[in-house]
Amino acid sequence: MPSPAALFDIKGKVAVITGASGAFGALAARVLAAAGARLVLSAGKLDELNAVADECSAAGAEVAAINRRPGNEADCEAIMDAAVQRFGSLDILVVASGLNDVAMITDMSPERFAKVMDGNVTGAWLLCRAFGKRVIPQGRGGKVVLVSSARGLLGHPAGYTAYCASKAATDGLTRALGCEWGKHGISVNAIAPTVFRSPLTEWMFKDDEKARGVRAGFLARVPLGRLGEPEDLAGPLLFLASRASDFYTGHILYADGGYTAG
Repeated sequence: MPSPAALFDIKGKVAVITGASGAFGALAARVLAAAGARLVLSAGKLDELNAVADECSAAGAEVAAINRRPGNEADCEAIMDAAVQRFGSLDILVVASGLNDVAMITDMSPERFAKVMDGNVTGAWLLCRAFGKRVIPQGRGGKVVLVSSARGLLGHPAGYTAYCASKAATDGLTRALGCEWGKHGISVNAIAPTVFRSPLTEWMFKDDEKARGVRAGFLARVPLGRLGEPEDLAGPLLFLASRASDFYTGHILYADGGYTAG
């Protein structure tokens, strides 16, 4: 049996991260860079993408940045081609790209619903397809980590029909593809966080009346009694991207302090 630390060793592995300018994508880039992976970072926001790429490069990682979103088949193929052209192979895919659009169902147009589904489901499906076309012939397995949400399991009363549906579909994609690619040694799993600290949620961590009220209602459902911090996602990500998770596939790992358990 290898040493426990060796199970988490991803030095030299080639990892593609989409949505690398967002909260989870940027975190994933920093974690995998610190662990020694070679990175291909993809995002639509060029300035933010370059900032994350520069940070990872300064930490000693080899980094390629590509200013594309997984909006269609051509974009997804181009992202994977960029990785192979730069590093010669592929090992890890982290799909952190996606979006939300909050509206009650009677106020949401079909076009808005379709945009959320395309951003969260179709884009992930196309990325996985492009990844598999290159990784399966390599014959040495690989790792796919999708970003789901506790809302893939639970509903929400405030206009989340599109988002919840999309994350439930993400969970289904994770399970189906985990089954389909098991014979190729490619693990497919998802991290499903609840609220964790990011630029979008920073207000919930403040010590003011509004934040305290919202936080109290939320924490009443969280057995561990706190909101999530970035490091709460770092460990699960490294686990799912490394040999440590070789016997795990088709799993949804809830990073939620027990929110979905009760």
